[in-house]
Amino acid sequence: MKAKLVFLGRLEEQAGRGFEDIAASAPLDWTDVLGWLGDWHSIEFAEAVDGEKVKVALNGALVADKHGIVLNDGDEIAFLPPVSGG
Repeated sequence: MKAKLVFLGRLEEQAGRGFEDIAASAPLDWTDVLGWLGDWHSIEFAEAVDGEKVKVALNGALVADKHGIVLNDGDEIAFLPPVSGG
């Protein structure tokens, strides 16, 4: 199973790249994704992504409850940081 993680805005800066392809032997739930982010980047980065201000889109659609996400083969999950505007 392969999936793509996409980091937008300042999350891209923190991650050091705009995306990361991941492979797993089975679908990944939200806890698995956070564990992978913690191992790949840092626990602090995973905690930031898990925070209530970071929104998540799965295959282009915003997800209301990111804790219910399950990534399957070919899925793309995008992490959207809070945006300030005026």
